[in-house]
Amino acid sequence: MSKPLSDHDRRKQISVRGLAGVENVEELKTNFNRHLHFTLVKDRNVATKRDYYFALANTVRDHLIGRWIRTQQYYYEKDPKRVYYISLEFYMGRTLQNTMVNLALENACDEATYQVQSDSCWCPPFKHLGLDMEELEDMEEDAGLGNGGLGRLAACFLDSMASLGLAAYGYGIRYEFGIFNQKIVNGWQVEEADDWLRYGNPWEKARPEYMRPVHFYGRTEHQPDGVKWVDTQVVLALPYDTPVPGYRNNVVNTMRLWSAKIYNFTSSSQSFVLYFCLTVNVGGYIQAVLDRNLAENISRVLYPNDNFFEGKELRLKQEYFVVSATLQDIIRRFKVSKFGSREIVRCHQLNDTHPAMAIPELMRVLVDEEKLEWEKAWDICVHTCAYTNHTVLPEALERWPVDLFAHLLPRHLEIVYEINRRHLERVAARFPGDMDRLGRMSLIEEGAQKRINMAHLCIVGSHAVNGVAQIHSDILKATVFKDFYEMEPHKFQNKTNGITPRRWLVMCNPGLAEVLAERIGEDFIRDLDQLTKLRNFVNDEAFIRDVAKVKQENKLKFAVHLEEHYKVKINPNSMFDVQVKRIHEYKRQLLNCLHIITYYNRIKKEPNKQWTPRTVMIGGKAAPGYHTAKMIIRLITAIGEIVNNDPVVGDRLKVIFLENYRVTLAERCIPASDLSEQISTAGTEASGTGNMKFMLNGGLTIGTMDGANVEMAEEAGEGNLFIFGMRVEDVDALDKKGYHAEEYYNRLPELKRAIDQIAGGFFSPKQPDLFKEIVNMLMHHDRFKVFADYEAYIKCQETVNTLYKNPKEWTKKVIMNIAGCGKFSSDRTISQYAREIWGMEPTLEKLPFQIKSEMLLQTQRLLLSVYNYSD
Repeated sequence: MSKPLSDHDRRKQISVRGLAGVENVEELKTNFNRHLHFTLVKDRNVATKRDYYFALANTVRDHLIGRWIRTQQYYYEKDPKRVYYISLEFYMGRTLQNTMVNLALENACDEATYQVQSDSCWCPPFKHLGLDMEELEDMEEDAGLGNGGLGRLAACFLDSMASLGLAAYGYGIRYEFGIFNQKIVNGWQVEEADDWLRYGNPWEKARPEYMRPVHFYGRTEHQPDGVKWVDTQVVLALPYDTPVPGYRNNVVNTMRLWSAKIYNFTSSSQSFVLYFCLTVNVGGYIQAVLDRNLAENISRVLYPNDNFFEGKELRLKQEYFVVSATLQDIIRRFKVSKFGSREIVRCHQLNDTHPAMAIPELMRVLVDEEKLEWEKAWDICVHTCAYTNHTVLPEALERWPVDLFAHLLPRHLEIVYEINRRHLERVAARFPGDMDRLGRMSLIEEGAQKRINMAHLCIVGSHAVNGVAQIHSDILKATVFKDFYEMEPHKFQNKTNGITPRRWLVMCNPGLAEVLAERIGEDFIRDLDQLTKLRNFVNDEAFIRDVAKVKQENKLKFAVHLEEHYKVKINPNSMFDVQVKRIHEYKRQLLNCLHIITYYNRIKKEPNKQWTPRTVMIGGKAAPGYHTAKMIIRLITAIGEIVNNDPVVGDRLKVIFLENYRVTLAERCIPASDLSEQISTAGTEASGTGNMKFMLNGGLTIGTMDGANVEMAEEAGEGNLFIFGMRVEDVDALDKKGYHAEEYYNRLPELKRAIDQIAGGFFSPKQPDLFKEIVNMLMHHDRFKVFADYEAYIKCQETVNTLYKNPKEWTKKVIMNIAGCGKFSSDRTISQYAREIWGMEPTLEKLPFQIKSEMLLQTQRLLLSVYNYSD
């Protein structure tokens, strides 16, 4: 067994939060006061907690600016290959603490804010304000510009791209309203607008000098010198830049989000004129203003659907808006770059099919505007575009009506038809006489309403196509995109998802990060494979105690949070059993509900038995138009109302629905969790990343062999997870045989009783028929086969209960899980993207940078002398 580090070595190696040097603290205090007075124009008599947050945010931002500018200078000077990650979602969460972690400022900021003076800078100080860092961090709004896993993955990838020194840019939309805030009112989900920008955003910088025109509608003219798209309506895309710092390497990349502004700018005019200024009468003026607002709706709100496609004109506008503005920006940067005459050395990574319009738009720009031959333009397009698929669910795949395309983007429809014509010629040459294959592989789906299959467009127009877990990628090749795989197998790859250990360990679970660093040093923060060294400590009594202690501290802290916000007193010694993700039938929150009811019935039947106490927490948002998902939430809350108020059960079982689940709540909940529920039907979850976050933070997984669970079991050892239920081949066999829910209902008495209770109004005594729809779905048209896995799930939960009664053995499995997390770092994922798709080489080298320029030093000396900031 490896010998633990000495106290001297620990002090030398552990700087997870960054050192709070006296010079750092003094500088931060100086800048904090400067921003409070000169940026916010406040003093202690009127400053609020939010003002103090903004003062701190601007102070930390100062440490980003020099690095940010220097990074962009470096990219201009070296002109490296660049990657552009295009996504309709970036679920960033909060920025302040993450920035402090990546810049090693956390301890210094903590000390500086505590020491900052309570009096105005104009007078001698009397005492410290004693500001609490956590309270200031809580003032920051979540940047909820995503629905769930896809958007959060994009955020993790930006962190890793910067931490690996890649010249990378994230491109998306600056939604004025992010994912809705969820309120639970009388047990029902109620949606409220997420006005995240109402107090401003200290992390972004508007760049009106890079505003780009985006065209819609109009018609095409085919002329001798080419095709022109004329009589269009134009919306301007205004970019807002947010810095994305790498982990302590001086690299600060850029996330550029576009905001829509309406001007009257037709394809024939030569200048921008405010649309409403063109009118001459009051009625026309008012209508013009209203029209302006209508067009600016493009960036008003994030569509709140996850794994569900809903065809709306506004959504297609959003998708084209972001890729048009982005490609114009990319080409502008290419043309003004130091080596602009080079071949285009860029890669556009399409995060799902949402940015698929990048393919016909790039062709339009290259052929119509840059006058390239089609073959040359197509070669550039294919070699620069790559596509990531995130789902196998048919209802989630985008298929846009041809008539909507013809109305909104007439030129792009012509281009898609030409791409399809040439594509089908290649298919026919490769598979002569196979007419069925031509129909299956066409970009245009025939029927009562012709539709464009955007996934097919992405595959044809990209040089690489990847799934996000090995099982998912295999399913894509074997079923969903089987024809395309047989046509071009070299295009298909797997890139198993990952999470950034900076946010999902160092930031949200500093206690565990410190315990790990004491044993193996802190290199794991940039190389998560280092965690394999923890296997040497799996029998180390002191380490087992330390890991268990951190978990208990996190649980106590979260229990206080739950009591404050949910008015439910829970037993912190109970097992924290957590399922947090979007509410969807395929994620099977209903299976969890059936276990809760079964466990409740068992406790009621034998109240004197020594039951393993559980606090079951379920959280997630339902798409506003997804009725079944909303009913699932109502069922969860109804079960909680009965269980939590039953004196026979007491604190042996509690059920809590975690309202308004979001990144910030995840950062509190995940470190406190004992059991992670990953129970989707095998073959339906593409990957999952929540499963990885729980694993890294010491939560054991109960799950099916689905998504990344398969690889988690491989890395940690299947015996260290609680695996149950059907595998993909079992699901396929059941489909062929026929799934009949009533067979399980009649054979399993506990299942029958649970369903009868739901159907009979036991959990809704005032509305006995409230959940009849859910019961009917489960009994007659359940695509995700909840009953088929019920028996195995209940037995597996019994194994969980038994092990939880043995804390030492439980913690050993926790250690083995953490030790197996190396593969699930987004650094590993991005390294594979870089080398195998983008043709780039990651580096852990620091960007050379003198942090304090002479000018900055002179400014600070001047401020110190004039205002005499001191203790």
